[in-house]
Amino acid sequence: MKKILIISYYWPPGGGAGVQRILKFVKYLPSNGFKPYVVTVDAEKASYPVIDNSLNAEVPAEAEIYRTDTFEPFGLYSKVVGKKSIPTGFSNESEPGLLQKMSRFIRGNFFIPDARRGWINFAFNEACRLIEKEKIDTVITTSPPHSAQLAGLKLKKKYGINWIADLRDPWTDIYYYKEFKHLPFAERLDKKYERLVLENADRIITVSSDLKRMFRKKSEKIDENKIIIIPNGYDEEDFNNLKKSDDAQSEFIISYTGTLAESYNPIIFFDALKKVIIENPEINIKLRFIGSPADSLMNIIREMSMSNNLEVIPTVSHEKSVEYLNESTILLLVIPDVKNDRGILTGKLFEYLASGKTILCIGPEDGEAASVIKECSSGKTFGRNNENGLFEYMKGLIMTWKENGNLNIQSDIYKKYSRRSQTAELSRVINEIR
Repeated sequence: MKKILIISYYWPPGGGAGVQRILKFVKYLPSNGFKPYVVTVDAEKASYPVIDNSLNAEVPAEAEIYRTDTFEPFGLYSKVVGKKSIPTGFSNESEPGLLQKMSRFIRGNFFIPDARRGWINFAFNEACRLIEKEKIDTVITTSPPHSAQLAGLKLKKKYGINWIADLRDPWTDIYYYKEFKHLPFAERLDKKYERLVLENADRIITVSSDLKRMFRKKSEKIDENKIIIIPNGYDEEDFNNLKKSDDAQSEFIISYTGTLAESYNPIIFFDALKKVIIENPEINIKLRFIGSPADSLMNIIREMSMSNNLEVIPTVSHEKSVEYLNESTILLLVIPDVKNDRGILTGKLFEYLASGKTILCIGPEDGEAASVIKECSSGKTFGRNNENGLFEYMKGLIMTWKENGNLNIQSDIYKKYSRRSQTAELSRVINEIR
């Protein structure tokens, strides 16, 4: 079995979207002939946004996991504001107060590229030990946090190792970047780090064509052929034990999983939902949020007199989240209303597809998420200026549901996005550079 070194800050028992991609890669790498050595942070010292102990069961027996120390003084922020961890991009801090503004400024100017930069040397030193002991010639670094990429950069410089940089999100183009109030020197340094990673990695893997375009523009030295698109996906084993029922449902349940910040701007959906509820008083229509919706958005729903239709379920394990998808009538996907929104291809979309439920998407109608939904015949996307179209579509869904009791999708085109097949593609990339 060929050896592969993987550096990832996020790892079980850390949960949430940041763990899924690399965990699934590691899960299926052994069946593609690779033995994974994973360098990650000590779970007791990590700043995880979510804890999900159920994910530990998905780590394959072949993988060897090495946990390191870390130094994250910015973790004091969590204690001061009463949060367990630092949320990525402070996505649910609406109308920040003085403390939050100061924290963002400190984060943006003294913790470059991110608040986990204190982990870089620990990860690098452990990686060096493993490379020398196990004679490993290939490393994959995955981010965010993008500080993990700097460990890869140091390894490339020291050993000339084969290096694959997996970037799930934009770096200096992330939609909340300006919230950190970078001073000129800090922004220049951050962009320099980004450019050096992109220029020196042997291969760059990212999740969408728009992100590929974005990274390609960072330097003339970057050959677009070395940027490979491997989108997010779903793990078929997560859905194998779920019974897809064709029985009629007594409730019309619209579910949304994960973060919903103010920047997502879902108001057009709230307005259409209100009209649908008024027109169908005999139907129990439930809007279910599983995760962390912004309080300000939940207050808007209550102000619209839809409290009786609202259910908020705190963050649950990934296994339980999949169960909630299976119990739903339709699934709501909201693309953040931000710059470069056309290229946002969130990981939850692929699990939505695998659930076999109709997807109602709010976002750019010419975006990549809209394209995937259309390709898989799994629902429809509406721009934020198309409230009437959204309302008419929802009316049609209600009518179909009244007749059939469910809105399950029959197409299986989504299977091309399985984690197993994506890991096979990753394996091809690894073998190509060895």
